[in-house]
Amino acid sequence: MNITEITKLAGAHRKRKRIGRGTGSGSGKTAGRGHKGAGQRAGWKRRGLSEGGQMPLFRRLPKRGFNNANFATRYNIVNVKDLEERFESGGHVTYASLTEAGLIRHKRLGIKVLGFGKLSKKLTVEASRFSKQAAEKINAAGGEARTVNTQAVAKS
Repeated sequence: MNITEITKLAGAHRKRKRIGRGTGSGSGKTAGRGHKGAGQRAGWKRRGLSEGGQMPLFRRLPKRGFNNANFATRYNIVNVKDLEERFESGGHVTYASLTEAGLIRHKRLGIKVLGFGKLSKKLTVEASRFSKQAAEKINAAGGEARTVNTQAVAKS
């Protein structure tokens, strides 16, 4: 038997602390929770950012730097698969027809067509942007991908 084997076993299993089992246990009565207040109650959790009346650190520091969320251009996303399901062959897909089909959620944003899914119908699609794959699929099906400023149409 070596000393290393003994120390491994000695600290391997620590007994759990039995809380609220009388004053003799050392953590009875208030069970380590203190007197009164939310911290004593069940279900309370300490908020990490709270500094107890002091102005929190994240509010003391100035706002700095660039945040792309303020300047990013957002689009309504429409996949080629959705066009296949909702439109007839030879159809003309515009902002208005996409709104009628229920594919546009946000009224003031432009439209971007992505290439997820298959397209076998010949469609003329007008949108703000097309992914490379979407444009290829529309053209391969015999249709046409037209870039139009749909944001201007949406606002009017």
